Amino acid sequence: MREPSRCRISRKNAEVLTTDLQRLKQQTKRLDFGMACALGRRLVACLLNISEARERDVVEKVAQAAISHQLGGRRKGTTVLNIFSDHDYNRSVLTIVADLEMIGEAVLSASERAFSLIDMTAHDGIHPCMGAVDLLPLYPLGKEVSLEDCGKEARAIGTALTERIPGTSVFFFGWADIPLHRGLAHRRKEMGWFKKGSNMAAVQPDVGPPPMRRFGLTGIGTSPYVMNCNVTIETQDVSLGRDVAAAIRESKSVPGSASGRESWPAFRIGDWEFCHAPASLITTRVQELAGRQGVKTQGTALVGFTPLECKNLAEIALSRDIGEFWKELHGVRM
Repeated sequence: MREPSRCRISRKNAEVLTTDLQRLKQQTKRLDFGMACALGRRLVACLLNISEARERDVVEKVAQAAISHQLGGRRKGTTVLNIFSDHDYNRSVLTIVADLEMIGEAVLSASERAFSLIDMTAHDGIHPCMGAVDLLPLYPLGKEVSLEDCGKEARAIGTALTERIPGTSVFFFGWADIPLHRGLAHRRKEMGWFKKGSNMAAVQPDVGPPPMRRFGLTGIGTSPYVMNCNVTIETQDVSLGRDVAAAIRESKSVPGSASGRESWPAFRIGDWEFCHAPASLITTRVQELAGRQGVKTQGTALVGFTPLECKNLAEIALSRDIGEFWKELHGVRM
């Protein structure tokens, strides 16, 4: 039986190999440290809804305010991933991401800029809205941040907003609405959001005075991460569309779990909790409900990042210090 061959390494080559191994270990340690930092980030997303879409420069000034200090200079650790604007709605959604400790200042700066540029007395759009900054929801981007963490930060933002801008008014929803945890639709209904021409002076906000016509009313809160699924149906009958939408929201076929005192539709993939049902399930249900009225569907569009996609893009943007990340993306995303 032949003796296995042996590999002979000279002393010089052995020294080179040892040096290379040491360098590799150092690089691995740096990589592990970098990955640990990224994995340990307490990232939060804010989908800031403002009542402006037709003046692009106004929308971008609001976005710039989120990533800039008031006295000038770039605000590190903050990025605007995307801007979605709807001309007919006259509404834009800015996806702002930062660590939990930094998200407050970013969205407060953006909100201050929005209130200075948007006058609700001159607003025109087909989407219901109550404020220049209409909605300010916070979403945790991973298990490093809890809903309670975001709820506490949302309440702090609401208080700071009314102090910085006298005349602004805020209501809380979700985990910021302590102790009831009432959902956004519930709170909007209480505030008269769905009633055209409602008397704003009669509204009792959670923080701030009765809403002024110029600023309107701002909803601030937190919930499990939300994506929107838009299903287009072939009809001009608005009431039929509303009936279908109402039936979908109340559907018992949508998988759900109870949180606090309100049922939040949710399911899990790995460690991620999604506050929505699969698009295929929603589309099928809409087809069924609309079909009963002889109406067909035209198509389905998911509007928004998944939680994992949002977190991954944020980590890329923040690691490269790209504040204006929305300029790097192509296509329409919320």
